[in-house]
Amino acid sequence: MGVIRKQSISNSIIFYLGMTIGAINTVLIYPNVFNDQPEHWGLIQLIVAYGLVLSTFTSFGIPKVLLKFFPTYRDKSKLLTYSLLIPSFGLISVFIIYLFFKNEIFIAFKMDPLLQENFIYVFVLIFCISFYEIFSALSRSFLDAITPVVLNEFFLKSYTLIILLFHGFKFIDFSTFLILYISGYLIKLFILSIINFYNKRLSFTLKLSDLNYSELFKFGLYVFAGGLSIMIVTRLDMLMIGYLLDLEQVAFYTLAFYIGNAIAIPGRSVISISVPLISKAWENQDIKEIDMIYSKSAINQLIVSGLLFLVVWLNIDDVLSLLPEKFSYGKWVVFYIGLAQLVNMSCGVNGAIIVNSKYYKYDLYTNLILLAITVLLNFLLIPIFGINGAAMATAFSIIFFNLIRLIIIYNKIQIQPFSLKTLSTIILLILVYLICFKLDFNNVLLSIAVKTILSATLFISICIKANLSDDINKLISDVYLRIFKK
Repeated sequence: MGVIRKQSISNSIIFYLGMTIGAINTVLIYPNVFNDQPEHWGLIQLIVAYGLVLSTFTSFGIPKVLLKFFPTYRDKSKLLTYSLLIPSFGLISVFIIYLFFKNEIFIAFKMDPLLQENFIYVFVLIFCISFYEIFSALSRSFLDAITPVVLNEFFLKSYTLIILLFHGFKFIDFSTFLILYISGYLIKLFILSIINFYNKRLSFTLKLSDLNYSELFKFGLYVFAGGLSIMIVTRLDMLMIGYLLDLEQVAFYTLAFYIGNAIAIPGRSVISISVPLISKAWENQDIKEIDMIYSKSAINQLIVSGLLFLVVWLNIDDVLSLLPEKFSYGKWVVFYIGLAQLVNMSCGVNGAIIVNSKYYKYDLYTNLILLAITVLLNFLLIPIFGINGAAMATAFSIIFFNLIRLIIIYNKIQIQPFSLKTLSTIILLILVYLICFKLDFNNVLLSIAVKTILSATLFISICIKANLSDDINKLISDVYLRIFKK
C-alpha cells in the first residue's frame, strides 16, 4: 500500500486543485458566460458525451487490455503497436458509417440543428480521447499515474478557464471558443505523447506474430462491451435529456450533476494507482494483497467522499442561491448523484478486481444489467420528473450495480471491503450533519464558510481520534511533520 499512499498524496493534491478549477468553471463561470444562451453550454456537453461514448466503442477496450497484459509481455513494442492499430481501425470505421448515414443518424437521435452543425467535432474528440487513454494506460503501466492526472485535471481545466474568460469578455465568439475548446484535447494528447516518447516508453514493431491474439481479443471484447456499457450509462442521462427535452435542460443538468459528481473525484486517484497493483497481485495470485487494497480503498474513499458529500449537502441551498436564477433549481439532482457516488466510492476498487481477474466476464454481465436498468429508468422517469428523473435513474442504477459486484467478489474469492469502521464512518457523517445543518447566517458566504469549517473540523478530528483509516492518519501525520518539524 506504500506505492498507493505515496502517489495518492501527489494525485490527491492535483485532483483537489483540478477540482477547484473545475468547480470555478462549472459552478461560477459557465452559468454566467452562457446565461443568455444556455443551449451553447448544452451543445458542448453533448459533443463531449458523444465523443466519450463513441471513443469507448472505437477503442475496443484497448486501454484495459494494455494495463492487464503489460506485465506479462516482455516485448512491450508488440503490445503497444497492437494497442494503437485497433482504435485507428475503429475510428476510420465509425467515420465511414457517419459519412454514409449522417442524415439517418440525425433523425434517429432527434439531434438539435445546432448539434448537427457541429457534430464533426465529435470525431476530433474520438481521436483525442481514444489515444489519450492508451498513452495514459501506458504511463500507469510504468507506475506513472501522476502525469495523465496533471494533464486531465489541471491543464485541461485551466486551459478551459482561460478560453471561457475570453468568450465571457467577448474577445472571441462562440464558434472560435468551440474550436479552442476542442483544441485543448489535442494539446493534452500531444503533451502526453511527447512525455512518453521522452521517457522511452514508446516502441513499435511490424512483427506481431507472437501476440496471443485469441487471449487479447477475448479479453478486449469483454472489457469493451463492459466499458461501453458503463460509459453509455455515465453519459446516458445527459444524452437522453438532449433526446427527450432540449439543450438548455442539458446545461441545467450539467451544473447540478457536476456538484453531485464531485464526491467521486478523490477516489479516482486511488483507483488509477490501484489498477496496475491489482493486476500484478492477480498475476501472483496474491489474494491477501488484493483484500488489503480492496478494504483500504473502500474506507479511504468513504471517508474522503463522505466529507465532501457532507459539506456539499450542508451548503447546497446557499451555493445555488449564488447562481443565475435559471441554473438554481437542481438541488435534488445534486443529492441523488452525490449519494450514488458516495455508495460507489464506499465499495472500493471492485471494478478493478473483477476486470483484472479470471472472472473478468462478469464485468460485461454486470455492465449490461446496469445499462438495461438505466435506459429503462431514464425513459420512465425523465418525462415525469425532468432532470430530477435522470438523476434518480442514475442513482438507483449505480447503487444496484455496486451491490451486484460486491456479491460477485464475495462469492468468488470470499473478500468484502466493509468493517465496523465503515459503520462508524456513516454514523459519524450523520451526527455531524445533524449538528451543523440548522446553522444559518444572514450572509451567504459566511454561512458557507462556518458550516464548512465546523463540519470538516469535527469530522476530521473524530476520524483521526478513532483511527478510522491508518492511511489517512499517516498522511495527516506526514503533512504535519513536513510543515512544523522542519
